Amino acid sequence: MTPTENRQYDRQVASWLLFCAAVLLGMILLGGVTRLTNSGLSIVEWKPLLGAIPPLSDQAWQETFDKYRQFPEYQKVNRGMSLDGFKSIFMYEYLHRLLGRLIGVLFLLPLLYFAWRGRIRQGLMPKLVVLFFLGGCQGLLGWFMVKSGLVDNPRVSQYRLTAHLGLAVAIYAYMLWLAFDLLFRPAATMISAAPRPYGRASRVLVGLVYLMILSGGLVAGTRAGFAYSTWPLMGDSFIPRGLYAGTPAWLDMFEDITTVQFNHRMFAYLLVVLISLFALLVYRSGAGGRVRPAVITLMLALAVQVVLGISTLLLHVPVALAAAHQGGAMLLLSAMLFASHALARQ
Repeated sequence: MTPTENRQYDRQVASWLLFCAAVLLGMILLGGVTRLTNSGLSIVEWKPLLGAIPPLSDQAWQETFDKYRQFPEYQKVNRGMSLDGFKSIFMYEYLHRLLGRLIGVLFLLPLLYFAWRGRIRQGLMPKLVVLFFLGGCQGLLGWFMVKSGLVDNPRVSQYRLTAHLGLAVAIYAYMLWLAFDLLFRPAATMISAAPRPYGRASRVLVGLVYLMILSGGLVAGTRAGFAYSTWPLMGDSFIPRGLYAGTPAWLDMFEDITTVQFNHRMFAYLLVVLISLFALLVYRSGAGGRVRPAVITLMLALAVQVVLGISTLLLHVPVALAAAHQGGAMLLLSAMLFASHALARQ
């Protein structure tokens, strides 16, 4: 292929990856809404293929509802729920699973087409196969999470929920990075160049933002966001009573709602300081190309996320605002990835 054809095919593959990443982002947000509306345990079976077809008759709906009524969530939380009420929670979980199946199709079919037409750059195919494999693992992990709530205590494990969220975010981030690599390929003379200033710091910050999202998964899984609806204080003090008071104390960072929310707040404050300092230093360094627009975008994303996080707390975690806060975290991660890539490939 000529260099012009290579660039054209790279743009096609990158556009496909960005589209898949956008659909995956929608799935992550829909997963958050499913959790916030307590809809995640409404489908008590895992049928990877036949599950794509929803109940289509009154009898099918009643049979599906009867299966749900056999499990603890109905018996302990939603006893007396009507069929219409069940349909509303069922649809959130059904659409979430359907979107997961759709992503698999949207990824696999174009992948086969690009491979057949020889439009995938050398060395990229193994990475795309890894992405597809991780997507399959994500489906299995989702069912593993749901199973944790089909027991006497009808709430999914915060550990499995966080793992499910973490893998989805990791797949999303990897897709973005591969797309950036195709869209912004460095000149040949830059491939062996020394690492750019602040590149290592940017990668550390990508990791910290990712850990912050996992921290949010623990908040969601333990419902710690409902514990304190005040800011900047937690109740009547900045450092609430009862932190790490359990036995063993270290377990509280994963299971005690006060400690989980406190850690999430402290992590957020740390990121605000570190990202702001990083953006200021990079902006003043005089770096050219995509770097300065990237750090401006990063700071805007950080500001939006801070406002969304505080608002979600103060308004006692409304569904729409909490979902927007989750979306803000993904926006911040995307901006951090873009800045890191700009520094690595400038």
